[in-house]
Amino acid sequence: MTVTIQDIHEATKRIKPYIHRTPVLTNESLNQKVGANVFMKCENLQKIGAFKFRGASNAVWSLTDEEAKRGVCTHSSGNHAQALALAAKMRGIPAYIVMPSNAPQVKKDAVAGYGGQITYCEPTLEARESNLEKVKNETGATMIHPYNNEKVIAGQGTATLELLEEIPNLDVIIAPIGGGGLISGTSIAATETKRGMRVIGAEPEMADDAFRSMKAGKIMPSMNPNSIADGLLSSLGSLTFPIIQERVEQIVTVSESAMIESMKFIWERAKIIIEPSSATVIAVLWEKKIDLAGLNVGVILSGGNVDLGKLYW
Repeated sequence: MTVTIQDIHEATKRIKPYIHRTPVLTNESLNQKVGANVFMKCENLQKIGAFKFRGASNAVWSLTDEEAKRGVCTHSSGNHAQALALAAKMRGIPAYIVMPSNAPQVKKDAVAGYGGQITYCEPTLEARESNLEKVKNETGATMIHPYNNEKVIAGQGTATLELLEEIPNLDVIIAPIGGGGLISGTSIAATETKRGMRVIGAEPEMADDAFRSMKAGKIMPSMNPNSIADGLLSSLGSLTFPIIQERVEQIVTVSESAMIESMKFIWERAKIIIEPSSATVIAVLWEKKIDLAGLNVGVILSGGNVDLGKLYW
């Protein structure tokens, strides 16, 4: 099964009562700096501070009453854990979250605050997966993968539908790439809504598995990625990679310094807080590795969850 534009339209209706319709902002200083007309879709202002709430909400509200009674489960150290815990709380069902013991305290607190029932494990993928399997078997909960899930992908695509409703004359949309859930939904929504729409992925040079995967024509797993964009360290999924191959024009990698500089610029000039993963899309314009001069460029600011005790400048 693949995700269709119809699935994204249905997701829009399904999650509308629960999510924020986030604003689209512009900034003249940014436009002058990068030489393009930039339209920022502010998912940093979404509930839980990230786009992930869209996908989690669509997955949770797609469950039958029978499935929902048993709850949902996942393993995550970050935004997906918070998103799933809050979506489950809003539906009044349990959320079982397996988190690595070294997850940031602020994220542990947030998941617990949203009512997530946390199981801590060793910080390895093997430990996360084995603990999740145990939780799933004990509770009968439905596993909601952070990105390799059709309902999640469809939910993430709703941000682009909103963006194109407001700014229909976009030439290009840029979205960050981690596991590929956001850019998969983005690319389906964009290319099916407006034929010929260009979709570009933004990825850190220090975590460039998607860039390498596109070149190789097969998934090249992420090997010890070391980037400040902690939301983009996952490898692509079996559902997301084929969508990216088919619909994403290219993936542009950006330096850590460009992420930091552009992130600081957005904080200072646009007066909004974005996290490093969001800054990748601004950094694509900042470094001018591809020519987007004079175009109308939509960017998905994926999140704004920053540890204010550890700033990058």
